[in-house]
Amino acid sequence: MTEVAFHFNAPDKLAYACRFARKALRRGVRVVVTGGAADLQALDRMMWALGPTDFVAHALADGDPDVVAASPVLLAVEPLSVAPRDMLLNLGTQLPPGYEQFDKVIEVVSASDEQDRQLARTRWRQYAAQGYEIVRHDLVLKENA
Repeated sequence: MTEVAFHFNAPDKLAYACRFARKALRRGVRVVVTGGAADLQALDRMMWALGPTDFVAHALADGDPDVVAASPVLLAVEPLSVAPRDMLLNLGTQLPPGYEQFDKVIEVVSASDEQDRQLARTRWRQYAAQGYEIVRHDLVLKENA
């Protein structure tokens, strides 16, 4: 069964997604990041702006097929449009379609956007109603530890 984890209190969801993808890549984990097209375009620009030692090899899922096939991190509005990877990182507002095809789903939740937090609560209830045990990570507590 897919493992579901919520990462709460992200001060900047896109910056957190960059760091998370970099850590996953260093561990050899293949990741699909999903969300709205504008967020994924912004994330793509952020990833290209990272320094050489922090670079995250990635591609937009609708890009060159050879580059997509070789990229360990894919940015996809529709996660079902790409071959399943190890992990799905959701920046979107709804349950991502096909999430159950991934070993792990990470839901990133804003620290300050109340609408984002409310939508995350809805997703939490949807996962729980389907029988998933959810792991909770409070990023504020993690920072202070």
